Amino acid sequence: MLGIGFMLAGTFFMSLNNAVLKWLSAGYPSGQILFMRASFICIPIAFFIWRAGGWQSARVVSIKGHALRAAFTVASAFFFVNAVKYLPLADATAVTFAGPLFITMLATIILGERVGWRRWSAVIAGFVGVLIITRPTGDVVRLAVLLPLGSAFAGAMRDVITRRLAARETSNSILVTTTAAVACAGLFTLPFGWTMPTPQDLAIVALGGMITGCGHYCLIETFRHAEAGLVAPFKYSSILWAVGLGFFVWGDWPDMWVMAGTAVLIASGLYILRREMVRR
Repeated sequence: MLGIGFMLAGTFFMSLNNAVLKWLSAGYPSGQILFMRASFICIPIAFFIWRAGGWQSARVVSIKGHALRAAFTVASAFFFVNAVKYLPLADATAVTFAGPLFITMLATIILGERVGWRRWSAVIAGFVGVLIITRPTGDVVRLAVLLPLGSAFAGAMRDVITRRLAARETSNSILVTTTAAVACAGLFTLPFGWTMPTPQDLAIVALGGMITGCGHYCLIETFRHAEAGLVAPFKYSSILWAVGLGFFVWGDWPDMWVMAGTAVLIASGLYILRREMVRR
């Protein structure tokens, strides 16, 4: 139950963070948003480290593992910030549900798992769901769906690496290295032109940073307290938060195609999860 609670809390916090990203993306470059957010994430991280007894709780064991996770986290963040800039929040969130499909595909390559025809069929069905959502037409707005799809792939790589790291690394160490990498990546975009933030936007960034820190901590703790198969279905609760936030803040409501494609994606993801549990 503790793992489920962490997953629900994590998806709620990350959905709030996505709404903050969409709000800021209208007036600030992606790199600046990520740098400012990472700066404020340091506040909850400092609290977590203090509560855990000091910097010893952030000791890094596998530098290579942390570097790989940080790289994919940076890529996923950049893709998603640009995705919510051009797409409704619910649409961008729905496409990221392709993550479990990518994890299944990557399992055969990275983890050496055997994936049977049933799970491969579910993967194909899931990507049909992506096509239903995106309805590729060549239009610039529709082509923007490649951004959350790229975010989903990078996020899948990050999650696969997290599963390995969580067994020997602390949540604090993972948070510290990942946040530092995102901040550095964002800072490198400074020469391309940043915008002076208003006090109101700085307050929003501060809120988003603290929300993100709490969200990442909850998601990391999820896999520490429960098996992925148990908590994975609850990750789909993020679509409910995304639809609600998108409607109340921007007046966006997903159309029939987005809802149908999301249903197919969720169904395929849950079937993959079921087959994984049966296999084990």
